[in-house]
Parts: sequence; structure tokens; C-alpha cells
Amino acid sequence: MAMVSRMPSFLCILVILVSISQSNAQPSFLYHFCINDNGNYTANSTYQNNLNTLLSNLSSNTQIDYGFYNFTYGQDSDRVNAIGLCRGDVKPDACRSCFNDSKVLLTQLCPNQKEAIGWYDNCMLRYSNRSIFNTMEASPSFYMWNTGNATDVDQFNQVLRNLLDSLKSKASLGDSRLKFATANVSGPAFQTIYGLVQCTPDLSEQDCTACLDGAISEIPRCCDSKKGGRIGRPSCNFRYEIYPFYDPTYVAIPPAPAPKVSTLPPSSTDTLSTEEGKSNTSRTLIAIVVPIIAFGILVILICVYLRMRSRTHIEVEAENDDEITSEETLQLDFATVTAATNNFSDANKLGQGGFGPVYKGKLSNGQEVAVKRLSGNSLQGDIEFKNEVLLVAKLQHRNLVKLLGFCLERRERLLNIISWLRFTDQIRRAQLSWEMRYKIIGGIARGLLYLHEDSRLRIIHRDLKTSNVLLDAEMHPKISDFGLAKLFEVDQTQGNTSRITWQYWREGTASNIVDPT
Repeated sequence: MAMVSRMPSFLCILVILVSISQSNAQPSFLYHFCINDNGNYTANSTYQNNLNTLLSNLSSNTQIDYGFYNFTYGQDSDRVNAIGLCRGDVKPDACRSCFNDSKVLLTQLCPNQKEAIGWYDNCMLRYSNRSIFNTMEASPSFYMWNTGNATDVDQFNQVLRNLLDSLKSKASLGDSRLKFATANVSGPAFQTIYGLVQCTPDLSEQDCTACLDGAISEIPRCCDSKKGGRIGRPSCNFRYEIYPFYDPTYVAIPPAPAPKVSTLPPSSTDTLSTEEGKSNTSRTLIAIVVPIIAFGILVILICVYLRMRSRTHIEVEAENDDEITSEETLQLDFATVTAATNNFSDANKLGQGGFGPVYKGKLSNGQEVAVKRLSGNSLQGDIEFKNEVLLVAKLQHRNLVKLLGFCLERRERLLNIISWLRFTDQIRRAQLSWEMRYKIIGGIARGLLYLHEDSRLRIIHRDLKTSNVLLDAEMHPKISDFGLAKLFEVDQTQGNTSRITWQYWREGTASNIVDPT
């Protein structure tokens, strides 16, 4: 009886898991439109059967490997026309997978409309009962933009416009298989701007140019002064960012000219029955496989739950260690650090910081490092050290100190391992000409600019001073000691702080204009 009473609960959990797994199976569109202007179809109608047949053939077609599909199927009012366009750098297998996701999701979101369109990052799929081939269409369209603002907006816009105009000219000259172009150029503030444009290859050179001209002219309405943006139209699209977002090593090169429009042969009774048999087989497989997968997910969840319960005996002092899990690849064990510093010998001691001593060490691979050992009685130091580890591990710049590893253990919880940068001695100081000093100042400024404007995290250092600027063997400056750094939102310009500069004394806020020293 006890087993029987547990069955409803188990079945409920199983149904929920199956629903979740099915809902997560299809990724969401960037944007989609269900268009009602051209009428609706009813369930099991001839139009729906033609649509399903056409979309199935489109997503399973292995003869076309250049990412453009223009198919038609059916007769008269039940005729269905479809266009599938993959991004030019997407490989054939990924292209077909994108179309497969598109046909499932688009027919779910638009279950009765005879015309619909949906965009993924890798592909676009549209179908209609009207003719949509060899015709430039600008609507419906969508905008997306990067929330970060560009620096030196006028120069950024000029460089961007020149880049997109160049790509537009290149793409419009493509053939009936591919009208696609990518490139990157250097922009203001040491940034690189990456661009991509594409038209459906059934357009003429003039129509492709006109479509892209219209889309590019919408930038002031969509993404003016933004670091990135995109506009998608049925016949063309473009995108730009300050980071690589396309595969520069692959562009689909079609082996042979594409047909104008592919018309699927009319289906016979035998063909339909075969398809029906395949459909029934697929349903049977789904009915068997889905419960097995759901049961497997349930077992995994139970194992995870039991594992989490078994860890409740761990000391409270470790409750915040999960903040650094994203940097676990940098974690070293305490024995390794002890061996590197000769058991923290006084002979290896480089100096004494505000939260503990700093030791020179050598890792097993021969690399020299500096090890920052936190004092055991410094609670404030714990928080600031963890802040330093999280921030420095995510920052990559030639004028910032590089984090090589850290150690967190029960009694020796916090150890910070960074590249060992030799301090200048008396001989080095004699080498500091005014030209060298100018270059050092420039390097510090570039490091601060990166922290304030160009990194994916906006950071105010809050403790910039000469002792926190280290020089390497080539006399390149490296900003260090991020224990007091403050993380800002991407579009935030001010924040409260307890550090004092004249601006703080007057206003009580920090900004990216003044980094307190």
C-alpha cells in the first residue's frame, strides 16, 4: 500500500520533468512574427500537410551546403513557399540543425497563420502562401543593441559607417548562392569593430544594396552610440560588435550554381502512407525514449540532492567559497605554495602589506611568483582578498598584474599568487629617463582606461599609488593590489565609497573620471 501511495507523487514528478525537458528542447527565437494578413489554415488541412512536408524536406536536405533554401510545394491556394537562410559562416550540419529547430518552434508559435518568419542567431526561416522569391522585403523587421556605450561617438560612427558601406558593396556582388561579407577595422580607444552583412541570394545586386542601405539608415533609431547592434529584415540583415561574433575561418563556398526555386514533386498515396508509417514509428520511439530520459534526470537530481546534504558538516567559514568557483582552474593546493616559498622563509620575504606579508616563490615549472599571504586575524582582509581574486582573474591587460593562482584552505585560507615583478633598485632608478617615465605614465593610464571603460567589468581601483604600480624586467608598468577595488555596473558612472579624494570630500561619490589615490 505504501508503494501504491507513492506512485501518484512519482508520476507527477515524471510529468513535470517531461514537460520541462520538452519545453527546453527548443531554444527561443531572437524575434519572430506571425502574420495574419494572408489568412489562416485549419488543422489537418491540405495547406498544413503541404507546409509540414515542405519544412521537413527543407531541414533534412543534404544536397544544398551553401545555406540558402527556396522551396515551394502544393498547388493553387494550398501552395506553400519557403525561404531558409543560414549565416554565411555557419557550417552545413549546424545550418540544418538550426532549420530543424526553426520549423518546430515557428509552427508552434504560429499554429494557424499561413505566413510566419523567425530569426535565430544562425538562421532565418520564413514561409507564406504568396510569392516571396526574388523580391526585396523590408518588413517585418527587428532591432537589437549592445547596452554599452561607445567612446568617442562621432569617430566610432564614422568608422562603423565606412565598414558597413564596404561590406555592403562586397555582399551585393555575390552570386545566387551567397551574398555575405564580414570584416573588422580598428576603431577609437584601441577598439576593434567587427561587422557582418548578408542578403538572401535570390536578390539582385541593386535590391541587396537597397535593402542594406535601408537597414543601415535605421542605426540612429536602433543603436545610436552603442558598442554593438543588429537589424534583421526578411531580405537582409547586418550586425556589428566590438568583439568577434562570427567564424572568420569558415565561409560556405558552394560547389555549383543553385536552382532558382526548388519545387518538391507531388506526393502519391504510397509516399503519404510511407511518411505516415515513419511518423508512427517516430511517435513510438518518443513514447519510449522520453520517459527513460526523464527517469534519468530524476535519478541525477536525487543524487545531487543527496550529495548536497552530505556536505552540511563543512565549517561555516567556507560558506562563501563558492564565489570563486568560476576560477577553480587557478586554485593551487597549500603544499604547492609552501614548497614554492620554501615554507614561507624570511629569506623569501619581499615585504609587508596592509593585510599580510608578500613572499617570493618559484613554482615547479620554474616560474617565479609573488605570494600574498593574508594575516589570519584580518577579517576585513578576507573580504578584500576575495574581491581581488575575483576581479584580477577576470581582467586581461598588458598593464595589469596577472593572477596565476590562489589557495583557499581551512587555516591557511587565502593566498594570492601573481607574476613576480622585480622592484627597481638603485641601478634601475638611474635608468629612468624622462622618456622612460613618460612611457610608464602612459602605461598606467592605459591600464586605468581599460578598467574604467574597455573591460567587460567597469572597475574603480580606489587604491592607486606608487607602491601598487610594479615594473617588470622590461620596465612595463603593471597596476596591482585590487583589494579595495569597486565594481560598477556597465552604465553606472557614480557610486558611494569611503575612500577620500577632493571629489569624495566634496560629493561623497566615486566616478570613472577620478580614480582615488
